[in-house]
Amino acid sequence: MTSFAPDSIVLNRKLPLWYQVSQSLRASILGRSPQDPLRLPTEEQLAGHYGVSVLTMRQALKELEDEGLITRHRRRGTFIEPDARRGSPVRLLGSVDAIVAQQSGMTTELLDHGKSAVPPELAEHFPALDEVAAYHRLRSDERTGEPTNHARNYVRPELAARIDPSDLVRWPMTKVLRDVVGADISRITDTVEARLADPETARLLQVPLLSPILHYTGLAYDGEGRVLDAAVIHYRGDRFSFTVTLDAT
Repeated sequence: MTSFAPDSIVLNRKLPLWYQVSQSLRASILGRSPQDPLRLPTEEQLAGHYGVSVLTMRQALKELEDEGLITRHRRRGTFIEPDARRGSPVRLLGSVDAIVAQQSGMTTELLDHGKSAVPPELAEHFPALDEVAAYHRLRSDERTGEPTNHARNYVRPELAARIDPSDLVRWPMTKVLRDVVGADISRITDTVEARLADPETARLLQVPLLSPILHYTGLAYDGEGRVLDAAVIHYRGDRFSFTVTLDAT
């Protein structure tokens, strides 16, 4: 039986290995194509794929099993749960793969894209740039078709020239920039705040005007401290929660 093939990652030794592996595998699972097999490779094969011990791999798989993304059967193997809930909270420990995982696993519609003036609220992040590439997407629950969030990404023009818009229907912008375009994303800064739905957001997310929403701003930086991508996302307040864990060791 053919097994699902997860993406590869470069591990950061400053973060727990099991966490990085679980988030990378989570992103691969949520971003899979419908025709991909549901059976995962064995623990030993996955450990070899990620370059970690079997014990670390087992801990990563337990995280995904507890979330309900996979099921494990003695002697039969480990399988992706096709009907797993996709809006589960994500624990962020500073891994780019955690951001990718949080953005994955929904039906995505690219509403529009093209050149745009830098929004005034983001001007400080794009000094010396008058124009950026803008992408507007609507994400919906795969099972119900219910809108869950709409996102606007503002990307540096030299990177946007290498983006295939069709990739943004399948993958999050972070993954496209890092894994397809080859951008050097060294860190991401997230800000989440409570707001009330404006008329456009209420219409797109199918919620009453002035309903509570989560307003997320994510800034992806390169090694020189330049902002490569500014993501502004409005989440339905009744569908999402964020959990941030700080490692004090």
